[in-house]
Amino acid sequence: MVKVTMDQQNSYRGLLKIPGLFPLILAATLSRLAGRMFVLTLVLFVLARFSSPALAGWLTFAAMAPGLLVSPIAGVLLDHIGPTIAVRIDMIASAVFIAAISIAAWAGWASPPVLLILVMLVSLAGPLGAAGTRTLLPRLVPAHSLDRTNALDTAVFAIVDVAGPAIAGVVVASLGPETAMFVIAAAYAGAVVCLSHVQRLPGLASAQTSFLRQAIEGVHIVARQPTLRGLAVSYSLYQVTWGALHVVVPVFVADHYAAAGSSVTGLLWAVMGIAGGVGALFVGHMRTTGRERNVMAAGMVVTAFAAWPVAAKFGFGGLAVGLMLVGVMSGPIDVAMLTLRQRRTNPQQLGRVMSISMSLNLAGFPLGSAIAGMVVTESLPAIFVLAGLASALAAIATVTIPPDTALPEVL
Repeated sequence: MVKVTMDQQNSYRGLLKIPGLFPLILAATLSRLAGRMFVLTLVLFVLARFSSPALAGWLTFAAMAPGLLVSPIAGVLLDHIGPTIAVRIDMIASAVFIAAISIAAWAGWASPPVLLILVMLVSLAGPLGAAGTRTLLPRLVPAHSLDRTNALDTAVFAIVDVAGPAIAGVVVASLGPETAMFVIAAAYAGAVVCLSHVQRLPGLASAQTSFLRQAIEGVHIVARQPTLRGLAVSYSLYQVTWGALHVVVPVFVADHYAAAGSSVTGLLWAVMGIAGGVGALFVGHMRTTGRERNVMAAGMVVTAFAAWPVAAKFGFGGLAVGLMLVGVMSGPIDVAMLTLRQRRTNPQQLGRVMSISMSLNLAGFPLGSAIAGMVVTESLPAIFVLAGLASALAAIATVTIPPDTALPEVL
């Protein structure tokens, strides 16, 4: 293995000299871009073919829910077969099943039941790729470069979050949703090719107990370990803010710019995504190791203030400034959360922990959206208060996580 000195790793360019890291980042970028494109393309595909918003909603739900439900089992499989193979399985499965959607559409077989089955199959493999990528990172890079690697990974994620829907809209408009599905499958196939240049890392889990027992043990690990339990609570509360904002911002913008509400909303989210990437790269130049709790809590306090009163009380200008602050803070929060979770997890359990924790962390988003959806027609200011309160509570939950001096680094 080629050696890379600590000095070389003090820059982002130096990080990419670590063997296997550049092709992994490239593979993750392609697969995440394809995933973000798939969500929007699926909705546009269903609306164009069936003119049914209800079916589009159910298929979008089917593209997420099965993966969340099987995440404990996916985590066990990841620990057994190793993260490299696990990520490859997800990318190959996604490419095959999404290509099947495109072929079924061209052949006239794309009925709602067929689409439901194929979309659920795509979802079931999802936890292997999402958790596998972030299980690979701490095994590829030295500990002193982990926070900066997470910063680079988070920045890429933020940029893809902006670019994915935009590219999907252009491809669907110019080539049609059926061809767009095939383009997405090709992106996943490209990710598989990139991943072939990442060394195969073996699984670290013991095979002495059954998959089901180990899946249950994984849930118990996350529930009992103070850091993992604290992150599940704090980050889920923080995600309530994002779920609420995803509902209230389009409504707020539509009230002010009825004719161009969609374009203005898209621009605001694009700015938020770019700001998140900048924030992640900036925090990567700081040494967050050992200070992750403080970074997260500070970012959540600023997020709470940005949601209310900044975004709520000062018109459209306040909304724009508030959302930029939320975006900038999302980078440091995500980097610190990833580094703390990786640092305090037993490597032999990292796959299970990643898979389960990532599912738990996302639970706050649909909760925030659901609450906002019920209240938004009654009171817009109440949703901004909810968003601010959720992040304030998240900051309180974060500071209750035990510091390094209170428990060993890996439990």
